[in-house]
Amino acid sequence: MANVTPLGKIAVEKHLIPAYRSTYPTPIYLPNCSITNRPVFIYRGVFPPSTNASAIESHLTQVGVVAPQWRYTMYKATHFHSNTHEVLCIASGRAKLCLGGEENPGRIEPEVKKGDVLILPAGVAHRLLSEVDGFEMVGSYPPDTKDWDMCFGDGDRESIDGRIKRVRWFEGDPVYGESGPVLDPYLSIV
Repeated sequence: MANVTPLGKIAVEKHLIPAYRSTYPTPIYLPNCSITNRPVFIYRGVFPPSTNASAIESHLTQVGVVAPQWRYTMYKATHFHSNTHEVLCIASGRAKLCLGGEENPGRIEPEVKKGDVLILPAGVAHRLLSEVDGFEMVGSYPPDTKDWDMCFGDGDRESIDGRIKRVRWFEGDPVYGESGPVLDPYLSIV
């Protein structure tokens, strides 16, 4: 299990990103946080600089809330997942991301670096803007997720919303286990 920075010593960002809809030039629908009423979380500096991808995977596996599935960068095309939440641990390098859709006035464009963790609720659009220093992430999903879908904003809104509504929230924090920011009972925005 990797050494992680104690919860009280990390910065945790929470961003509630609104849905984005456009009809011109083509119809686009990015639900973002509007269906789950859960924010995007960015945990800063969770894993110390000496932590490699294998140690991150071992840590996540031992905590057991998510299962590591891949190591890669982030796609440059805006996409989201309607059937699962996603946990992205930055294993190397740094990058600038776009969360929420590049035309969405409520988007955020965080810079992330090795040691940071992003928790993206189902429906949150994301894409890579730029990367340096060999940017790589460990991508993880709840253990019962057999396959995650790739949505690009052009699907049937009703079926997308229905799939997102069926995704259960985490029963533990993906990094910290029995306690942690994703378990805060006051996070649901009604």
